[in-house]
Amino acid sequence: MPARRTAVSAAAVFLISTVALAGCSGGGAEKSAADAAAPAGAAGTSPLQNPDGTKPGLAPLTSPDDRKAGRDLIARVATAASGPKDGYDRNEFGPAWTDNVDGVPGGHNNCDTRNDLLARDGRAVEHKDGSACVVTAMTISDPYTGKTVRWTKQQASKIQIDHVMPLSYDWQMGASRWDKAKRVQIANDPLNLIPADGSQNAAKGDSGPAAWLPADPAIRCAYAVRFAQVSLKYQLPVTEADKKAMLQQCGG
Repeated sequence: MPARRTAVSAAAVFLISTVALAGCSGGGAEKSAADAAAPAGAAGTSPLQNPDGTKPGLAPLTSPDDRKAGRDLIARVATAASGPKDGYDRNEFGPAWTDNVDGVPGGHNNCDTRNDLLARDGRAVEHKDGSACVVTAMTISDPYTGKTVRWTKQQASKIQIDHVMPLSYDWQMGASRWDKAKRVQIANDPLNLIPADGSQNAAKGDSGPAAWLPADPAIRCAYAVRFAQVSLKYQLPVTEADKKAMLQQCGG
């Protein structure tokens, strides 16, 4: 059976999902060319206007006022030395993309976190026939490379969900002392999740901003601000080197 195409905006559906209505659909005008270059963050949202992560994507911070606001936010982030990675396992943060998560938008909405995020950021979203959740195709503006990508489920790894503050990094900076429920939260919180180019996600690994930044320089200040937003929400410090690198991306 062919996949159904919906016409509801991804952002609107994601907001609906936060009040536990079944639905993870998206929509909009589909780009005609796959992987064509596009302005960075063309369909994204400024992190300064998206403090809970429910709006689509990530847009550059370009104005002097916004970049200063970004530096001010980053300045509030605490620093600490990285702890040991001993004991880290992905399973310590719960099953991958579980819908069984409390306290974050999209939890318990009958759609797993991965599909929620694809619908949030995608345009011209198509779903598996008979499903309001499973995304089978979409067009997405990848903030990390500045390209527009036509994605299908047959090429699932082409777009991956990046944990902005990587889970292993979280573990080393204090999440090893949390209870399981809080670790499941940060692993599935849309504030900490961005669908992005698969090769970028693979190259990043568990690196902080001092060791890895998105390929597109235009998005790096916004990325640093998003990293800081996650740090502040979960009261997780970053290393001094990472904080310095974050400030530098916004002109500090």
